[in-house]
Amino acid sequence: MAGNNTKQILINQTSTDCSNDLSMASQINESHLLILEDDQGRKEFPLERPIYSIGRDKDCDIRLVSQFVSRRHATLVRLPRDDSSHSYYYRIVDGDAKGKASSNGLMINGRRMPAHDLKNEDDIVFGPQVRAIYYLLQRDSGQTVQTDSSEYDITLINPKDLEDIEE
Repeated sequence: MAGNNTKQILINQTSTDCSNDLSMASQINESHLLILEDDQGRKEFPLERPIYSIGRDKDCDIRLVSQFVSRRHATLVRLPRDDSSHSYYYRIVDGDAKGKASSNGLMINGRRMPAHDLKNEDDIVFGPQVRAIYYLLQRDSGQTVQTDSSEYDITLINPKDLEDIEE
């Protein structure tokens, strides 16, 4: 029972007032992105709202397509940073907003955790072949987007195809 109370406290530490979301976004130079892979492929979710439900249920904000995840598997909560930068971070909490845990829990960076403050490139596993990677994207004054660590490695050409071109 104490676990449910702790989980409720972890979720309730945020304000769900969206009235100044646009003004706050213009003051900060960062974006939050969740890239999800499940049974239907890869999807990108720019994170801007104060709270997201994640799970198999059709009413979830971020829907997971897999029989191995719970209907309400996790909750993402936006929280303000302690410094005065007007920026924020996201905390992922296992289960729904009412404190009911998911059946299989969350694995974050290879460790089972009931809650975690997300950092750039955190790897979240919801179940077999259902995972997400969180990115904190930083914008410089020229409005180009950079990640905190290495850039994406995207291979657009199959190396095998290059052999045919050289012949």
